[in-house]
Amino acid sequence: MSLASLKTVSLQRFSLNFAANIIATLWMLVGSTRAFSWVKPTFIQFAVFALLALGSNVLFSWLAAENGSIFNEQGLVSYLIWPMIILLGGIILARRSGNQTLVFVPVVLWLVADTLSALLQSLVQFLGSYGWLPDWSYSLLPILFLVLFLWQTLALLWIFSRRLRIPWWERVIVLVGAVALLTIWQRNVADQPIFKQIPVEPVLAEAALYEQPRLLQQALNSIDPSTSGKTDWYFMGVAGFSGQDVFRSEINKVRELFDVRFGTSGHSLSLINNTYSWLDEPIATKTSILRGLKKIGQQMNADEDVLFLTLSSHGNENIIQLANPPLAMENLDAAWLREALDASGIRWRLIVVSACYSGSFIDELASPTTVVITASAADKASFGCTNTAEMTYFGQAFFAESLRGNTSFESAFKDARLRVNERESAMGFEPSEPQMVIGSLMETALPAFEQVLFDKTRPPVASIINDSDSIAINIVEDSASGQPVANTAITVN
Repeated sequence: MSLASLKTVSLQRFSLNFAANIIATLWMLVGSTRAFSWVKPTFIQFAVFALLALGSNVLFSWLAAENGSIFNEQGLVSYLIWPMIILLGGIILARRSGNQTLVFVPVVLWLVADTLSALLQSLVQFLGSYGWLPDWSYSLLPILFLVLFLWQTLALLWIFSRRLRIPWWERVIVLVGAVALLTIWQRNVADQPIFKQIPVEPVLAEAALYEQPRLLQQALNSIDPSTSGKTDWYFMGVAGFSGQDVFRSEINKVRELFDVRFGTSGHSLSLINNTYSWLDEPIATKTSILRGLKKIGQQMNADEDVLFLTLSSHGNENIIQLANPPLAMENLDAAWLREALDASGIRWRLIVVSACYSGSFIDELASPTTVVITASAADKASFGCTNTAEMTYFGQAFFAESLRGNTSFESAFKDARLRVNERESAMGFEPSEPQMVIGSLMETALPAFEQVLFDKTRPPVASIINDSDSIAINIVEDSASGQPVANTAITVN
């Protein structure tokens, strides 16, 4: 049956025409030409569904908008282009077929589909804003919304191509072209929603300009010298990216873990890039990192003490991002960090890099006296760096969970790797594959170092060691093998 022979008879009541158009659209969305038997393309129906589609899209944009967003006229114009194009298509079809009832058929079907799609997206957005959706679903929502946008237009093209008896190969060409056009369009207008947050250029308050040198010097001055004759652990944390609170939160929580549970208070330093901490914490730059490592190296005993260094940020191959606008910063690269560590004189190192592609840091940072732990393999992304999270997936698994139930870093790492893998599998993510490399000399020395660190979390045994006792660990070289040997002695005063 041709389009010229298509006849539509409006029902007497508005509500019946309204319901018929919804039924027609549902048939269209499943690819059935029965939609033409149900559609009631009157001007009133067109006007009503145009208002409903516009209102439902405004609702979705409002629900998806961040706090402080305002109405964006460009976003409204971008939306209105498509119903106008489809209305124009209906006018052309009506003139070519000599059937004026076709004028509103395509646009009514499209507007009804768009209304239903926008209402569904609004419901999903509402549930997500209250955290009522499963964690794995959030990464799929942009794909779902794109599919809904494509579906309503492709379904419309499909039923008209069937009605016109267009050859299958022409249908394929039309549909593929439509997918490409619509996808490109959707991505290009993604930054022009109907409600848009006006970007505010970050500014540096004058108070922060003068406070930062004092904050850094104060933090460096608070690092105490080690106690001669015993092993002390030192902690240094770097949060590199200011735009998301998760990195600051992760470093501060790890420092609290080490200071309170592992006794590094007075031996710890954190450098934080965060939009809201300029007046409270020293920022992380190459300069502050270099000065921090140098100060710790001066306060440590290179033969007895250990540095625990952890970095949390966005990353790329051999790069940890350092960003804190409006300052322009150089990113932290693996070769530079290795040189800074070597220059500091710090010998025994345990380094944790929590970032995407952090495994690429291993080759540069690895040494006989170093443990390197990374949140991902060299060619893998890591996950969990969202504004709502307190720690990344790896940070939560390793620091918050596994270190609390294990007495060695290797066992904690293996436990954390399993936890991360389980969580990523549940979310449908490609495994990040966390890595751990232990240097040859550190492999021998680490158990003694760990004994000092983890014994701080165990209740004292009064019959063996009282409050005035101390444990001394000396790393000496065995004359026969040339390997380091931990010489542990309990000194009773």
